[in-house]
Amino acid sequence: MALDLPKPLQSPLSAEDLNKINAYLETLSPQEILRWALEHLPNLYQTTAFGLTGLVQLDMLSKLTATPPPLIFIDTLYHFPETLQLVEVVKARYGRKVHVYKPEGCDTVQVFEEKHGERLWERNEKMYDYLVKVEPGRRAYAELHVQSVITGRRASQGGARSSLTPLEVDSTGLFKLNPLFSWKFSEVDGYIQANNVPRNALLEQGYKSVGDWHSTEKSEQGDTGERAGRWAGNSEKTECGLHEDYFKMRMEALEKQVRVKCNLNFRGSF
Repeated sequence: MALDLPKPLQSPLSAEDLNKINAYLETLSPQEILRWALEHLPNLYQTTAFGLTGLVQLDMLSKLTATPPPLIFIDTLYHFPETLQLVEVVKARYGRKVHVYKPEGCDTVQVFEEKHGERLWERNEKMYDYLVKVEPGRRAYAELHVQSVITGRRASQGGARSSLTPLEVDSTGLFKLNPLFSWKFSEVDGYIQANNVPRNALLEQGYKSVGDWHSTEKSEQGDTGERAGRWAGNSEKTECGLHEDYFKMRMEALEKQVRVKCNLNFRGSF
C-alpha cells in the first residue's frame, strides 16, 4: 500500500492520515518499520532505559544504517548499578553516544533529596515521576529539538500498552514510534539470544523488568507478567509517566508545589 505523504511528516497530523499510516505499518516487520521511520520521521531519536525491547531496536538500527538515531537516557539517579554498567557496555559495543538527562539541577541523589526530601516516591509518587522522568525527558526533547522518538513499548506488556499502535502523536505533537508493538516476549528474547545483544545482568537474577531500585523487585514464582516486580506494592501502576499526558502531569506537579508553599507560608504566619 503506497502512502502519498510528505517526507518528513509534518505535525499536526490528521487522524485520517495517522490511521492510514498505522494500517500500513501494521503489515511490516520491526526492521521495515524502523527503515520507514528513518525516511519519514523528523528529527528522530531513540529514548531508552536499556530494557530488552530498546536493546533489540538499538541492535536492529545498527544494522540498518551507519547513522542510527541518537540515544536519550533519563538517569533518575535511582537506577541499579547494573543498569548504569549496561549503558557503558552498549556505548562500547555499538559506538553510540548517549544523551543523559537527570532531574533539573541535580547530579546526585544527595542534591535531589536536599531539594525534594527523602523517599519522595512514597510521599508523592506523581511528583516523583514528574521530577525524575517527565521533566528531564521534555527538557531533552526541547534542547535537542526532538520531533520524533522510538520507544520500547509493546502491547503484550499489558496495562495501558495493550492497545498500542505502531505510530502515535502525543498531546505535544511528538511522534512516538513503537516498532515492536506486536512482538511477544518470546520474540524479543529470541532476538536477544540469536544476535548476542547485551542485556541487564539483573535479568539473570530473577528480575523480569528493571526500573528504579526502590520500586523494583524480583518476580515471584508463578508470576507470568512481563513487567512483574515493577512498582512494588502498587498493582494499579503500569507507566512511569513518560508516556502519560505531559500537560496533565505538569499541572498536577505545579499544583502540588503551590499547595506545599501555601502550607509553609500559613504555618510561618503563626
